[in-house]
Amino acid sequence: MNDRLFWLTDEQFARLQPYLPTDTRGKARVDDRRVISGIIHVLKSGCRWVDTPPAYGPRKTLYNRFVRWADKGIWQNIFHALAAAGGPPAEVMVDSSAVKAHRYAAGGKRGSGRRRLVARVAVAPRRSTP
Repeated sequence: MNDRLFWLTDEQFARLQPYLPTDTRGKARVDDRRVISGIIHVLKSGCRWVDTPPAYGPRKTLYNRFVRWADKGIWQNIFHALAAAGGPPAEVMVDSSAVKAHRYAAGGKRGSGRRRLVARVAVAPRRSTP
């Protein structure tokens, strides 16, 4: 397997397994460990869902599972359980300290607050007589 891919260890998956939903209807879910590893890979690397390596399975499955579990509050329950277990903050904290902003994001519109539109200025009658 690729060394750059993220895979949950047996111990890590054993800690998560009690918090995973068991009330599935219809077809049985694909391997939870593979899917969760793929979701974590996307979140850690910052790649798009479409760019997920094929080793994690169908990209749509990863995205759908992430969104559905977020709607059900499963991720929140997992995070609360891991945080309550204690341990170094680096193991239980999710953080993104690099945020890119567009170069124009620093300020708003310059100048006076009220400006007339160019189209209105061209059509409007002159205010003073020459």
